[in-house]
Amino acid sequence: MTRSYGKGANLLIIENVPVVVCPNCGESYLTAETLHEIERIKLHRKNLAKLKSVAVAEFVDA
Repeated sequence: MTRSYGKGANLLIIENVPVVVCPNCGESYLTAETLHEIERIKLHRKNLAKLKSVAVAEFVDA
């Protein structure tokens, strides 16, 4: 799964986040270990993240 954190210049996108899916309802969950790793990535984003350009579209209500 891909998750995004922040917005604008502070946007961080983390790809390939592992999730646990409930076999009964299909709801997705993050384990405590995964949440700790996400926090570690966010804290060290300057060393771990690669800059990439992302296409952005704006919703315009017609």
